[in-house]
Amino acid sequence: MEIIFLGTSSAVHSYTRNHPAIILKAFGEIILFDCGEGTQRQLIFAKISPMKISKIFISHYHGDHILGLPGLLQSMNFRGRETKLTIYGPKGLNALKNAILNLGYCKIDFPIEFIEIGTETIECCEEYIIRSQHVNHQVPCLAYAVEELKKPRFLRQKAIELGVPVGPAFGKLHNGEEIEINGKIIKPEQVLGPARKGIKITYSGDTAPCEEMIDFAKDSTILIHESTYMNEDADKAEENFHSTSSDAARIAKKSNSKQLVLTHFSTRYATLDDLLKEAKKIFKNTKLAKDFMKIEI
Repeated sequence: MEIIFLGTSSAVHSYTRNHPAIILKAFGEIILFDCGEGTQRQLIFAKISPMKISKIFISHYHGDHILGLPGLLQSMNFRGRETKLTIYGPKGLNALKNAILNLGYCKIDFPIEFIEIGTETIECCEEYIIRSQHVNHQVPCLAYAVEELKKPRFLRQKAIELGVPVGPAFGKLHNGEEIEINGKIIKPEQVLGPARKGIKITYSGDTAPCEEMIDFAKDSTILIHESTYMNEDADKAEENFHSTSSDAARIAKKSNSKQLVLTHFSTRYATLDDLLKEAKKIFKNTKLAKDFMKIEI
């Protein structure tokens, strides 16, 4: 898996930070979380083809998280995209869809599905599960979690001891199928080890600190959390339903996350060194996201 940060600023661009957008490369897919203004240009610099994006997850409809979407979709169409694109977002997504399709002379010939969601399981397959969770912002806003589903380890020697011949039967058992050997039924649980925890990546969207985020981020391998303000501006964070660096660190600690990556920084700060120090006092394994930073897991 690979995470690529395309934009790490908040409401206003800076010289070095674009509006929010994050790419996840995993399970043979390219998934985009949020699509701030300028995202398609960031994709060019990151050498990622927008034609390969299969899903887009929008956290909420403030401009810094969506204004890149109309241009991205029109560019995909201009370049001859044919494959389906699925876009998820909280209540209000259909209104956004209508706005995009009626913006200028918009022409979209490839299939797009817009799906409004709430707190729920969005997708579940053999390889992964994606969930969403309402968090605490001024407008409806969702956090997202992508969790790898790992099969239990196959106990080869145990299977042999039970008389299972080496070959296709091993694969059937590992995939959860019962088999019959010489009139005896062998069940998968007889030859499989304990359940294994897969990689979990959680993205907060914009949010004030809340219990829902702590529960949702539980046991994350990487928690990507907004950190708009330093502690000295905690009153502004509370007023605008955002988090400070310390808020994010406390959520990482309480959720038993392994690593915290801070993003969505206010441009009011000339340097983010103190913001990082504040977070590390509470949760040591913290780093600051920057545009085009990559994390391989």
